Amino acid sequence: MGKKDKGSYIQEQRTGGQISPVFFAIFLAVYFIMSLCTVYCSRVGGTIVIGDNSVPLTSFTGVFSNVSNLCIIFLVVFFKKPGFITSLVITCLQMPLVIHAVFVTGNMSNLPGIFFNGFTIIAIILIYRMNSYADKYRNVEIVHLREQQKLSQRLFEQTATALVNAIDAKDKYSHGHSMRVAEYSRKIARTMGKNEEECDKIYYAALLHDVGKIGIKNDIINKNGKLTSEEYEVIKQHPVLGDQILSGISEYPYLSIGARYHHERYDGKGYPDKLKGEDIPEIARIIAVADAYDAMTSTRSYRKTLPQPLVREEIVKNAGTQFDPKVAKIMQHLIDLDTEYEMKERVSVHELAGKNELLCGESRSEVSDGILITRNITTIRLKSKPAGSREEGGIPSLILFDSIDGRVHSEENTIRDLYYYEFGEIRFDGRTTCSGARKIRTDHTEDENGGRKVTAGNGSKEVQYVVDIVRFKDHAHIRIDNGNGAFEVTVAMPDNARFLYASLTGEQCKITDVDINRADEKIGEGYITRIAEEVSYIDGPSGDIPNLQVDGFRLAATDGIPVTGDMKIRFHARSMPTARLIWHCPFFDIFHSSDGKVQGDDYRDYALVRLDGENWTGNGEADNALTVTKTEDFIDWDHWKKTNKDGYDCEISLERKGNVIIANTENDGISIRNITTVLDGMEDIYIALTGDQCALTNIRIERL
Repeated sequence: MGKKDKGSYIQEQRTGGQISPVFFAIFLAVYFIMSLCTVYCSRVGGTIVIGDNSVPLTSFTGVFSNVSNLCIIFLVVFFKKPGFITSLVITCLQMPLVIHAVFVTGNMSNLPGIFFNGFTIIAIILIYRMNSYADKYRNVEIVHLREQQKLSQRLFEQTATALVNAIDAKDKYSHGHSMRVAEYSRKIARTMGKNEEECDKIYYAALLHDVGKIGIKNDIINKNGKLTSEEYEVIKQHPVLGDQILSGISEYPYLSIGARYHHERYDGKGYPDKLKGEDIPEIARIIAVADAYDAMTSTRSYRKTLPQPLVREEIVKNAGTQFDPKVAKIMQHLIDLDTEYEMKERVSVHELAGKNELLCGESRSEVSDGILITRNITTIRLKSKPAGSREEGGIPSLILFDSIDGRVHSEENTIRDLYYYEFGEIRFDGRTTCSGARKIRTDHTEDENGGRKVTAGNGSKEVQYVVDIVRFKDHAHIRIDNGNGAFEVTVAMPDNARFLYASLTGEQCKITDVDINRADEKIGEGYITRIAEEVSYIDGPSGDIPNLQVDGFRLAATDGIPVTGDMKIRFHARSMPTARLIWHCPFFDIFHSSDGKVQGDDYRDYALVRLDGENWTGNGEADNALTVTKTEDFIDWDHWKKTNKDGYDCEISLERKGNVIIANTENDGISIRNITTVLDGMEDIYIALTGDQCALTNIRIERL
């Protein structure tokens, strides 16, 4: 019996014997009607003609009496304790009336009623007790079935885990891969709206998707470097081997589906069966995206973990070719939500990102991974003491920078490929180095005599530091306190668009006991004193509405433009110097709010469409049909990014028919047609321009 069948059986047993309360009332009503008929027939001496015969009414007394007693028995049988109590009370109340009729009024015709009522009471008690015993045994059976179900599930989970451990033990480069793919697959399934049973199936199918690798030779699995074409052909057999291993588990047929088809491609160029499009089982299409995502976000023998933005860009590029575009869109959304990059191989201590401590010799010999700095104040507590050849003078420092992977780089090729940009370095003794920042200003805390307090370490002793870091737009504020004194640093970065990371390092010191916390509340605009003017990329001519500079994902938007009929919106678009990814481009947002502003009162987001062809819809308040076509003008995505860097004139045409809004635009060979059907009945619908790391100028609105 499968897990679902057992669950259905248990539910059936639990609810068996229970009838709607409506029938309780019906049985009770029939009982009282039959009882009244019994009394009437026993007291009236009339007759009734049936055919050619006259039948005394008293002849029907037994019939009506038996029917009323059947109702009493049905109440006990079908309604258990409530029926038993009701039947017993009714029957016991009848007994005094029958006794009175026999012994007080002398009506001996009621004498059989005394015995009949007595037998009825005994029958009611016996039936109830038999039902109670039956319920007891049924409950024991249900408990037993539940335990069997739990045991079967535990055995299944343990077997699956044992197989996964066997795979991990065989492949040293993919430890934890199967578990992560299973978790990512479950997240995708939930976002797609699958129920828990469907999510569980997808989870376990993903957990065992690579089980066929058990049959691949170790020297191929653990080869240090890329595979040869012959070795790749061998590794391509693992889906078939996995299918053979799992196909014998008849109760869980979906397991073999995940194993066999997870390397099929949406364009039909995958393996082993070269299935195409929706001919590939949905489970396998989900696992394929999760599997590729984890492969890119995990360390391999031939490369390190890829930065998440590059991973997202690969998923965007391969949607519709390698991946099901619907599943790819879900994965892109999950990446957008994962602002802290939690969805990756976890091989490091969180605080020092890979190191239990930092033992720094020469300057930057050891550097932690970057800590993302936001509008929420980040507090870093740490201990440091001098180490190495010097007895004193060792001091920690912070490197402030931006890069796609959130790490400090010194090699020219990685600086270029990962867009590494260093703002400066702050030593914990108050000295600073300004690299790419526009300006760095240090303010020391003064003592009561007007002198600067001590900010450096104290000889060879261990010093405990508390560091507070926060940013607002293009400014950052750092406060460092060692218990004896403190100083504050304000950094003016080149623009608002870059990320800000802080990495711990030092010179001739040992850093330990690092603890990092982030405040829940965001700072406001006046928290950091500005030391340089804000950089603007929208000094060009303005049109019908103000120009718009969007420093990060949807950080700014135009006011809503009412969509009332046919219209066109024209503007000049240009991505910022910091833009480096496909989706660093304009977006348009179709929405409703009471005040006509994005994120305004009663805000309802019907459609968000990026001009690179991505979109995301709201929570069931609208249906969207998006069609993206690469025309003959499309060269490649690198050319697309260059076009956005150089700037171009964009036009979005809109057509509204009732609750349907049709939007069309084409830019550098990416043709977009989106049909939004508003389902919540709102009449006031707006469109707003927004984006990610782009500047929009000379915005013109033409109503046709």
